[in-house]
Amino acid sequence: MKITAVDEKSLDTAARIHARSWQESHRSFCAPDFIALHTPERQRKYLSNKMVRGAQVYLLADPEPAGIVSVAGSLIEDLYVLPECQNRGYGSALLAFAVNKCAGAPTLWILNNNDGARRLYERYGFRPTGKAHALSETLREIEFVLMTGENG
Repeated sequence: MKITAVDEKSLDTAARIHARSWQESHRSFCAPDFIALHTPERQRKYLSNKMVRGAQVYLLADPEPAGIVSVAGSLIEDLYVLPECQNRGYGSALLAFAVNKCAGAPTLWILNNNDGARRLYERYGFRPTGKAHALSETLREIEFVLMTGENG
């Protein structure tokens, strides 16, 4: 398993992983036309803009590209693993890698309906901070922080 920084040569691959994984993870609660907007081209621009603003984006390959994560300061975002590559430890590997790249106490935001992500992050020692952003009547983002000494 190899995790490397995304550069101009690997940006298209990272964007494809992000688009496909995002679409699959949001399919059950987003409208089909909104899902369709998240093309590899759009996600390439999204990731490129993040990198210009100082975020580091990383690509996991084992040996084929399977997942991505981004880190900006102490904020972990964009942890996505291709659907067919999930449940192989890639999400955990990307999370551990990202935590080690954080400048301060690692934080992240998850959707309140993403039980799988919540289980992963809580197993690793992340806890809700009490901060949340409402996205709709039923959907909100919840902030989590890694509690010192709990990561596994």
